[in-house]
Parts: sequence; C-alpha cells; structure tokens
Amino acid sequence: MRLLLVEDDVMVASGIKLGLTDAGYAVDWVASAERALEVTEKESFDAAVIDIGLPRMDGLELTQRLRRSGQSMPVMILTARDALSDRVHGLDLGADDYMIKPFELPELLARLRALLRRSQAATSAVLSFGPLELDTANRRATLGGETLDLGPREWTVMEYLLINAPKPASKEKLLHALTGWDKEITPNAVEVYISRLRGKLEPHGLALRSIRGFGYRLEQQAPPVPGQD
Repeated sequence: MRLLLVEDDVMVASGIKLGLTDAGYAVDWVASAERALEVTEKESFDAAVIDIGLPRMDGLELTQRLRRSGQSMPVMILTARDALSDRVHGLDLGADDYMIKPFELPELLARLRALLRRSQAATSAVLSFGPLELDTANRRATLGGETLDLGPREWTVMEYLLINAPKPASKEKLLHALTGWDKEITPNAVEVYISRLRGKLEPHGLALRSIRGFGYRLEQQAPPVPGQD
C-alpha cells in the first residue's frame, strides 16, 4: 500500500514515516499542502495522513480541496487540537478519521488498516482466497494451514491480488504500491515478484494468471481430469 504523508515538522514526519515503512507501507512525504495537491494530480495513493497545522494552507483546507478535486482516498487527520468542534469540522470537510497528538503508533496503524479495508470494501483484517490467508493486522500469511514466508514486497503484491480477487490487479497499481519516490524499481520487478509467488502458490492449487496489457489475477487451478496426463 502506498501512503502520502503531509507533515511540516521534519522530526515528526521522520518518525511517522519510519513507523509506517516498518509496517510494510510505501510512504511518500511532503511538507506542505500545496505540494500535496501537486503530487496527487499526477500520482495515486491508497491513503493520506495529513497534519492540520501546515504552513499557509492548513490540513483541513487541503482535505477539502482533495475532495473537491475528486480524490476519494481515505484521509487520516493528525492534530494537536482536541476540541470536539475541530474534529467534527474536519470530518465534515471530508476526513475519514482523526487522531490527536501525541498518539501511539500501533493505534495509527490499526486505524489506517481499518480505513484501507473500508476503501477496498473488505470487512475483515484477514484476507482469504481458497487455502490462502493474509492476516493484515499481524502480518502473518498461511497457505493450506501452514505458515507462508513472504518478503515485504511479496506481501505487498499478494495483498493487492487478494483485495482485488477475483478481479485482476493492474501492473501499474502493483508497481506504485511497491515503491515510493526514494526507491526506484523497474516494471520488470513486478514480474519477478509474481514469478516468486507463483512458485509458492501453484503447489497448493492457486494460479496467478497474466492478463495481457493489464496485470494479474489470482485464480484457483482446475483440478486435473482423471485419466489424463
């Protein structure tokens, strides 16, 4: 999952970004609302974490402008203001959730997971498809009841495939999820991770089908017909 962090305090932003990155997210950071508007016009994100106290244009106006421009990604507002009226105003302007500083990172991560599930129409922290299960809260994968070892980027690809199943996931979306501005990978890297996942899934009756010119779809393999080689 790719997140946009909008925070003008360098130390606070560094801490949040580190925590989100350690949790497996690709995080891009900007220090102003104006810059956030620029990047969201050109690139896509799965969610935004926005501080209210930004210079010039504050986080509430930024959220309102994002919604007016048609951006539907979940927005988490961060603020030191604890007045009920401020929280209500932020939600009315289009924010999806609100956290008051100081906060604990585990709670931020849990709330982000909830926002992302709602945005993807998922009702549970556990994503499943046939014998495959991904526990997104505990970052634990199982296949046929056995632990499935997934590297960080393998996890990201697998999570997107499961969220979209049985529909295909676009290669472009997978690429965006795998990297932020400070990391560069080629489109061929997606194929590398798909190949690795195929090797882990196919022995258990799951297939990753290539959709020409688009991306990949997670499918259950048809059982072999008795008597056929």
